[in-house]
Amino acid sequence: MKKNPVIPYLLIMVFGLALVFFFSIKGVGDAKQVAKEKESPKQTQTADSGKFDPESFAKKTCATCHGNNLQGAVGPNLHGVGKKLSKDKIKDVLKNGTSGGMPAGLVEADHIDEMADWVSKLK
Repeated sequence: MKKNPVIPYLLIMVFGLALVFFFSIKGVGDAKQVAKEKESPKQTQTADSGKFDPESFAKKTCATCHGNNLQGAVGPNLHGVGKKLSKDKIKDVLKNGTSGGMPAGLVEADHIDEMADWVSKLK
């Protein structure tokens, strides 16, 4: 007696359709969550003190391109950048980005001075 070779394909198709349906329903719920997050302002402050912490901000935001220890990865090494660039130039880069890939506006305008000061002191 031969088994029908179509049955495994039908099972895979049913399983795939069920996954598509599940992820569609999940996506609707996630879309509502994303909309709520967009309505509330970004939190760049630490939960404890309510004060901006450049180091924790760098670990969350800058480490993606500059490496876990800001030693350089896709972006350049940030250690010793204070010797190469003035604090005003660092502020300009944080505010306007660069043509080399640094995006503009990662640091809120209220915290650019603190972030530039912290970056300039990295050794």
